[in-house]
Amino acid sequence: MSVDLVGRRLFASPQAAKAEAVISLEDFHVIKMLPVGNPHGSYFSPTLNRLFVVDGAGGEVKVFDGTTFAPIGKITLTAGADGLAYNPSTNLIYVSNGGEGSGMEHAVLSVIDPVKMEKATDIEIATSGIEGVAINIDRNVAYVNLDEDDRAVALVDLGRHQVVAKWELPGRHRAKGIAFDKIRNRLYVACRDTKMHGSVVVLDATSGRAIKTLPIRAWADGIYVDQKRGRIYVSSGLGYLESFAIGPKDTYRPLPAVETAMLAKTMFFSPDLDRVFVDVPHVGEGTEDGASIMIFKPVP
Repeated sequence: MSVDLVGRRLFASPQAAKAEAVISLEDFHVIKMLPVGNPHGSYFSPTLNRLFVVDGAGGEVKVFDGTTFAPIGKITLTAGADGLAYNPSTNLIYVSNGGEGSGMEHAVLSVIDPVKMEKATDIEIATSGIEGVAINIDRNVAYVNLDEDDRAVALVDLGRHQVVAKWELPGRHRAKGIAFDKIRNRLYVACRDTKMHGSVVVLDATSGRAIKTLPIRAWADGIYVDQKRGRIYVSSGLGYLESFAIGPKDTYRPLPAVETAMLAKTMFFSPDLDRVFVDVPHVGEGTEDGASIMIFKPVP
C-alpha cells in the first residue's frame, strides 16, 4: 500500500481482483479500480502526480496519471516483479524482479527513473528471489532480504550498483519483511520459522551482527518502525498485529497483540497519518468474508 497525503487517497493491491484500488481517506469508499494483472508494490509521486504499480503478471511497472488515473506509460522488467522501494534522497524507485520466477539464475533489483518513466539499470543479486528491501538514505545502501531459503540479508551499495556484503541470519529464520531504524541503526527482519511461529531478528545495520530474536506468530510479512513512539509493528498471517516497545540498550518489550483476520499479513504504516493499515484478503463466500482494509490508530 501507499498514500497520497495531499489528495487523501490510499492505494492498495487486491491481487484476486487483478486491480489496484484507489480509496478515499475521507469517507473510505473505493474511487476507482485500475486494471493490473497481478498488483504488488506501489508508489505515488506527489511532485509528478503519478502512480507507479508493480505488475507481477506482466513483469512491468504500470504508470497512471494521478488525477484521471489514465495509463500513461509502462516500464518493462521481468516476470515475477514484486516489491517496490522509493529512495527520497535520489528520487529513484527500486523494484525486485528476476530470479526463479522468471527462469533466471539470479534476482534483479531494477533502478527506475520516475521522471523519465524508464529503467536506468539493473543490480544483479545472487539469489533465487528478493523478499524485501529497506533503504538507508544516509549511506545510500539498500538492505535486501534474499530468498527465504537463503536465510540472509544482502547489503547493496546503490552508488556502485553491487552487493558488498551478505549477512546470514542465525538459526533457521526465513526472511520476509524488513525495516530500517535510522535512529538506532538497527534492522528488523520479519521471519517465518514454522507453520505456527515466526521471529523478528534484530541486526546491527552496519556490521550485520545479530543482536536479538523476538518471537512472533507465523506468516509474517509487513514490518514498520514507529519512530514517534519507539515501536515495531509487524503483521502475521495468523490474524494478529503485533508490536514491541523499543527500550534502551537493545531491549524490546512485547505489547498486547491486536486481532486482525486470517491471512492478513500485508500492512502499511503511515507516520504522517499516524495510522496502521492491514490488508485483509478475500476468504470464503459472502460479504462478511470479502476483501477489506482494517485501519488502526496507535495509542497513546
